[in-house]
Amino acid sequence: MRPERRYDIDWLRVIAIGLLLIYHIAIIFQPWAMFIGFIKSDESLPSLWKPMTMLNVWRIPLLFFVSGMGLYFAMRERNWKQLLLERTKRILLPFVFGIIAITPLHMFLFQDYYNIPLSYFPHQGHLWFLANIFVYVLLLMPVFYYLKKHENGKIKKVLSSIMSHPVGPILVSLFFVIEVVLVKPQLFALYAQTWHGFLNGFLAFFFGFLFVYSGKAFWQTVLKWRWLYTGLAIILYTIRFLLFETEAPGYLMAMESNCWIFGVFGFGYKYFNKPSKILSYLSQAAYPVYIIHMFVLYAGATLILPLKIPALTQFVAITAFTVVGCFLIYEFIIRRNRLLKPLFGLKVTFLRKSSNVANKKLPGFTLENRSAEFNDNLIN
Repeated sequence: MRPERRYDIDWLRVIAIGLLLIYHIAIIFQPWAMFIGFIKSDESLPSLWKPMTMLNVWRIPLLFFVSGMGLYFAMRERNWKQLLLERTKRILLPFVFGIIAITPLHMFLFQDYYNIPLSYFPHQGHLWFLANIFVYVLLLMPVFYYLKKHENGKIKKVLSSIMSHPVGPILVSLFFVIEVVLVKPQLFALYAQTWHGFLNGFLAFFFGFLFVYSGKAFWQTVLKWRWLYTGLAIILYTIRFLLFETEAPGYLMAMESNCWIFGVFGFGYKYFNKPSKILSYLSQAAYPVYIIHMFVLYAGATLILPLKIPALTQFVAITAFTVVGCFLIYEFIIRRNRLLKPLFGLKVTFLRKSSNVANKKLPGFTLENRSAEFNDNLIN
């Protein structure tokens, strides 16, 4: 029997990618932007960073949780060889292509903006996330297939029992607390290409899988207690903001991070678990947009920052440019090109001619079936 289709998980993936775009654009208007390879505005907007400090402790872990959930759905009808081949095509191929052909583009724009001699510089950039996920799949696949083989065994019953209590998700947070206590990251939100980011993502990916594997217990818990988790997150963020200037001890930030995420899962399950044509489109677009957004963002910055307009207006303009630019590239270049689609993690589908075409009934292309396919994905 197939698990229920989870439209809310797809919405959360789309929302997380959207927040990522806004977060990266906000970095442009911070005085330290150049130190991490971003084009920097001459006029800073420190106030813009305050809400970003609330987002930055949970936006990336949320994506890892969702990716682990996606792997559960991907395993439903695949053996380990099929899964490995499919993940290679959907993650490793776009990752390698991105390093060679995508990330150097925004580095070219950076070099040109600051009159640095142009040089070809392949690098992971923002695609480090894909590398992490692929490694997690390799490391955890034996464990996950063992759990799948014993889907009705004691482990699932114990997990379901633990997750049926509001303290259950909080207990999971203790593993994240242990991670920061042992690793001692310089900054909690410094995930890219750090051991903290790797281990935090590993835990989120692992427990994301377990949350879906445990059945409805987890979802009923976060639904019922969503205000509790959100309230705890608000309290912890307030403490962090007022007492620690947004960088609290790691154990507090780990707890805050998960409380935000559990609250988001609860609200998502209540309000977003329904199909829509918009979701159908956005869920397909999310992965390619994630891959290309930095290049488009830098292009927007090089065009808009020299304009003599207020910094806040520049922020809005760059945001609009990035969103519109990404979707134009996706819609008219990536989505319509069968050669490019696999390089951006999209499946190439071939439709057979059928009498149903005349009646506009395409097998396998109903909104319901497409959403089922989205649940099989890690990113897109």
